[in-house]
Amino acid sequence: MNLTYEKCGDYLIPNLIPDPEPAGEVRKFELMRKSYVENHRRGIYSGLLLSGKLKEHLLMIQEQAEERFDLLIEQMAKQEGVTEQLKAQNQMLWVRRMNNIRARAEEIVREEIIYCL
Repeated sequence: MNLTYEKCGDYLIPNLIPDPEPAGEVRKFELMRKSYVENHRRGIYSGLLLSGKLKEHLLMIQEQAEERFDLLIEQMAKQEGVTEQLKAQNQMLWVRRMNNIRARAEEIVREEIIYCL
């Protein structure tokens, strides 16, 4: 973090210039985490932002959340018998069940990873 000051009247105001952030795509779970921390954990958000670690933190959370989400979907689909055979026989039933599984998996990920500190 480069810290320089700008004179404004009799006061010196800091110009906060963060270090370059790591490259990575902004995706669903990352945005959810950022929104949560920004709105409910303001001190942590400010600390991460000022230290230049916010993007790194969000990318780490995104990776963990996606891995957990994929694993949950795979396990739930296997446990409930949602297979390619069902997809071939009755597509609408397969879609309903997969949408339900995805919604439950997303809720679990939100509670375990996104809203947890």
